[in-house]
Amino acid sequence: MSFHRFLRPAALGLALAVALPFAADAAVKYVGGAPMYPSKTIVENAVNSKDHTTLVAAVKAAGLVDTLSGAGPFTVFAPTNAAFAKLPRDTVPTLLKPENKAGLTKVLTYHVVAGKYSAEDLMTKAKAMGGSVTLKTVQGEPLTITARKGHLMVTDASGDKAKITVSDVDQSNGVIHVVDTVLLPK
Repeated sequence: MSFHRFLRPAALGLALAVALPFAADAAVKYVGGAPMYPSKTIVENAVNSKDHTTLVAAVKAAGLVDTLSGAGPFTVFAPTNAAFAKLPRDTVPTLLKPENKAGLTKVLTYHVVAGKYSAEDLMTKAKAMGGSVTLKTVQGEPLTITARKGHLMVTDASGDKAKITVSDVDQSNGVIHVVDTVLLPK
């Protein structure tokens, strides 16, 4: 057996050993500096994002951890800490109080739609409907998704708009789209 015949399989094995971890992580997106693994649930991933500590605290305070860890699928429009910071000064601390759990739950479930909608799905549906599509949230009120110049905007019941800044963060029980504004039901 020549040396080259032995070297080729060894080199191929080494190349595969180095390449496979990167190929497996190809679907992994990073949010808040943390990897978001498609094999984990919405909650399992969100707790690692430095950009979503306020959202995670709110989900825990509202008692929604089990729901968002469930089978789903869910589409979550996940506001960042900066989005929560745009709210009037005492809004978040007030919502996080135990006596305001019902109001907090209403706000959080307004960011969740049953089913898994990728950015491409939302774009396609919006274009088919003349530029926007309305989806019913788990909370019960609508959100309107608008496709403009290759971007997706989410409009709440009050007419406030949030831009999807990071899309298609796949989860085992749905998908997260990061938004720059907290959406508020009427």
